[in-house]
Amino acid sequence: MATFGINSKIFQSMEMAILFLLAISIDRYCFAADEDMLQDVCVADLNSMVKVNGFPCKTNFTAADFSSLAISKPGATNNTFGSVVTTANVEKVPGLNTLGVSLARIDYAPGGINPPHTHPRASEMVFLMEGELDVGFITTANVLVSKQITKGEVFVFPRGLVHFQKNNGKVPAAVISGFNSQLPGTQSISTTLFGASPTVPDDILAQTFQISTEDVQQIKSKFAPAKKF
Repeated sequence: MATFGINSKIFQSMEMAILFLLAISIDRYCFAADEDMLQDVCVADLNSMVKVNGFPCKTNFTAADFSSLAISKPGATNNTFGSVVTTANVEKVPGLNTLGVSLARIDYAPGGINPPHTHPRASEMVFLMEGELDVGFITTANVLVSKQITKGEVFVFPRGLVHFQKNNGKVPAAVISGFNSQLPGTQSISTTLFGASPTVPDDILAQTFQISTEDVQQIKSKFAPAKKF
């Protein structure tokens, strides 16, 4: 009987250990960003024809693969939205492959906006280098979390939530954005819905936004790809 009691306690301990390991694995699967690296470096071979989750590793690499001036200068903001995003992700810095981090620079003209969008693979933290911005995100309970940030301030946008930045100031603004993914992805709400190819059916958008199909077509015309001549 004593032996049975000891074996029972050992079995319970093993069962708890297994459940604990499963909980960690599930937590990592559900909440982690990019997968952890399994070697010192895996510099992305951007020209490889092999398709994997991420990029295959190059056989030979140099310090240049870990360096970039991509976000060293302001981007041109003379466009429809008055803002421009310049990335420093794995596609610009191959050494970021498997490291789970990347940066971007966003420049805003006075009145410029980075329209509502999401990053499906990363949370984002912005550091305001110049100017001031009105920023915010919307939770899945449709709660708007917003404030005005000033030079030197940081603000965090949780992974996957719709968010935006708007320069309501009279001078240009600029931020550096940090992501916990080598390639966070960006999905602009307006461009996704009204500029998709093939297009989202007019009746779907009309019923969703409670507008007429004529209104849908007019909005779509603003997001149609520029024709090449």
